[in-house]
Amino acid sequence: MKGTTLTRAELCEAVHEEVGLTRQDCAELVERTLDLMAQALELDEQVKLSGFGVFQVRAKRARMGRNPKTGEPAEIEPRRVIGFRASQVMKARIDRALEG
Repeated sequence: MKGTTLTRAELCEAVHEEVGLTRQDCAELVERTLDLMAQALELDEQVKLSGFGVFQVRAKRARMGRNPKTGEPAEIEPRRVIGFRASQVMKARIDRALEG
């Protein structure tokens, strides 16, 4: 896993190396996991991964913003966004990685 972005292919390869399933089975496993997470979020459920964090959908209200080209005020429609909150374990792990 090199670079600044972890891709699905790299994730599948890491699972393959760690677990030993075929690459095809690992790809299906990763895809199914991401699918289940997306389905839960579509239903407004939280996705909690112990030791990693929580994904959840939040409702953002309508608000006034500005058109960046013209500077004119523009209404931003209400929408739903996905938020992520890292667990304490993950935060500590990131802090340790930054120290050393």
